[in-house]
Amino acid sequence: MKRVFAILAFLCVLGVGEYFVVSRFAIRHEVWTLFDASRQRPISVEIAVRRDYETKANLGLWKLPLAIISNGNTVKATEYSFLANALAARGYLVASIQQDLPSDPPLMTDVGQQYAGRREVYMRCEANILFTLGELKRRQENADYDHITLVGHSNGGDVSMYVAHQHPELVSKVITLDNLRVPFVLSDNMKILSFRSKDPHFLTDPGVLPTPEEAKARGIDIVHTGAQHTEMSDRGPDAVKEKIQATLDRFLRDSASSALAPAETKSPMIMNPGDY
Repeated sequence: MKRVFAILAFLCVLGVGEYFVVSRFAIRHEVWTLFDASRQRPISVEIAVRRDYETKANLGLWKLPLAIISNGNTVKATEYSFLANALAARGYLVASIQQDLPSDPPLMTDVGQQYAGRREVYMRCEANILFTLGELKRRQENADYDHITLVGHSNGGDVSMYVAHQHPELVSKVITLDNLRVPFVLSDNMKILSFRSKDPHFLTDPGVLPTPEEAKARGIDIVHTGAQHTEMSDRGPDAVKEKIQATLDRFLRDSASSALAPAETKSPMIMNPGDY
């Protein structure tokens, strides 16, 4: 019996070591500085992709699933490497977009208005995503642009949910970390995972979260982490990031990347802090 436990422990260490090696050495990172001339707006995008999957795609042997990460307010797009690496390790082409610029007006909250008055911000970020998609298609034709995964933290999570509402024909999965303003998409064709904080300073607006009945019916995975809102980036403690990565990995393993494997919506992961 001791030998069995020793083997299991070794395999766990090996798995952690393999992930470290993949994220540290096998994933290529590149920063693109784009410019949308129609809006006179620069857009910085960090690309992360596994070299072996990229090579297969370049040979026409594989279509890279695509993930777009949108940053939270005051957080840099480069501060979500724990998410980008987890996605890239699973074969995704990951584009982390810097959605805001120092010259942009400060993010304001207008209580009583739809989305707390932030629709124009979401529309601007939607344009950033669509422009980046056009550039991605030009540079990497062997990616799946018909089943996009949108990922975002805080305001970036609201951007992701907003774009999913606007372009359901393009989006197959949405992963949010504590989005607070935009109601969840309720669709049988879209798989959703949302990590929630326990933070009195960042409260979710009424009507944003689905009811437990809606979540179960639509296969929406809601994970109550017990973490602080601001811990859901590279700034957070390793324990929080590692648990998010583990849950994300399960979600990606169990849900579809393309039409070849339909999304499983029968067993949503609705977890409380004690389970997490």
